[in-house]
Amino acid sequence: MRHLLIAATLGLTFAAGCAPLKSHQGYIVDADLVNSIQPGVDNRQSVLATLGHPSFASQFNQGDWYYLSRDSRNYAFNSPKVREQLTMQISFDAAGNVTAIRKSGAEQVASIDPSNKATPTLGRKRGFFQDLFGNIGAVGAPGAGAGAPGTGGGGRP
Repeated sequence: MRHLLIAATLGLTFAAGCAPLKSHQGYIVDADLVNSIQPGVDNRQSVLATLGHPSFASQFNQGDWYYLSRDSRNYAFNSPKVREQLTMQISFDAAGNVTAIRKSGAEQVASIDPSNKATPTLGRKRGFFQDLFGNIGAVGAPGAGAGAPGTGGGGRP
């Protein structure tokens, strides 16, 4: 009886660790409110009154507004996987009237995988010691250090 109780407790503990963790980030979407915004009808004030403040606003292109919403899920210590995402861009003209509304979903999510925890670069490949001692012998290069004209280091003014 006691062994059965211990086994059941351990089983429930491990099962609880595998339960999915759901999370929501960003704007809480109300489909009726989102669909009520119309180009040529609404302006900045009516969008603000209907949808609230945007997730962020563009610094360019007449200050487009972006509303972002993401639902994700993960198990235990795994990285979260995007289940649903809505990105809505509302564009305004110079007078502040809505000119376009663009929506996209999870297909825009990019999965970035680091390359060996180092950023690949173009050019010379240098090791630790080349980086550390690479400037030895560079003293007195033209235009640098003492002796360069106009620096008071022995050159003529």
